[in-house]
Amino acid sequence: MARETLASLLARPEVRIIVAKVGGELAATCQLGVIPTLSNGGRPFGIIEHVVTASAFRRQGLSQKVLEQALSLAWGLDGYKVMLLSGEGRDEAHRLYEKLGFKAGIEKGFVIKQAEAQGCTLTRFGPKA
Repeated sequence: MARETLASLLARPEVRIIVAKVGGELAATCQLGVIPTLSNGGRPFGIIEHVVTASAFRRQGLSQKVLEQALSLAWGLDGYKVMLLSGEGRDEAHRLYEKLGFKAGIEKGFVIKQAEAQGCTLTRFGPKA
């Protein structure tokens, strides 16, 4: 199942999976979504999710490296901004994001998860899956 999901993600042109390996072992990763828009001259924006470093490889700068690569990819695709959500209280991660230039307080993020969205009606405008 995981291999099929990964293959499906990698086949999507708007998704980038960035990985760092150490000695052939997966050490850190993040996912970049590049979303086309109608505004901002049609320039896309990026969303970074799932910034994860394996416990054996923490505090070696690998999260910074995968994030720098994600930002480089987004800018290379003419992205006008990159957003990243992080859990409250993850102070160490927040310091890293700020070191890379992310700023809190510019926009306010809101999240709703599927289990909480009871009563919402979905209207699909794009191609059917």
